[in-house]
Amino acid sequence: MLGVGKKFPDFKKKAVVSLEPGKEFETLTRSEVLNGKWTVFFWWPLDFTFVCPTEISSFNNHFDDFVKRDANLIGASIDSEFVHLAWRNADPNLKKLRFPMLADTSKSLAKDLGILEKENKIAYRATYIIDPNGVIQHVSVNGLNVGRNVAETLRLLDAFQNGGLVPCDWQPGDPTL
Repeated sequence: MLGVGKKFPDFKKKAVVSLEPGKEFETLTRSEVLNGKWTVFFWWPLDFTFVCPTEISSFNNHFDDFVKRDANLIGASIDSEFVHLAWRNADPNLKKLRFPMLADTSKSLAKDLGILEKENKIAYRATYIIDPNGVIQHVSVNGLNVGRNVAETLRLLDAFQNGGLVPCDWQPGDPTL
């Protein structure tokens, strides 16, 4: 698995960026997504599943928290942009997403990251925090059946953006070492 200290890999992928007819899809690249800012890039296994929409809608509910931190937010799975769009249209919790849903249908980015589950060839629930230089500062991976805690992702982003030595159980506003 590609980990801390490594450059996030290059990619060029289709993504769902809107529900507006004719403006649903864009091709995104690494440089466009990261664009010199902190970025949280999270993966879910498959669209039209049970745990995944709870995570995606939670990230969306916290979208303004990422914006306040001047951080990009992007989600991805191995499903196509057409499946992403159909899912967004079918699930009321996903209709108002404010971040792109990247389609890694070739599985090349998931493979480059080392997050493909071997048996079913789907991506694990991986979360990357990437610094403005495109370097991975944090990676966490959950098994397929357990969702993430978005508040913890935000706490970690705060800690990395702080730039100091951050002790265990640190919360924003607490002193650093």
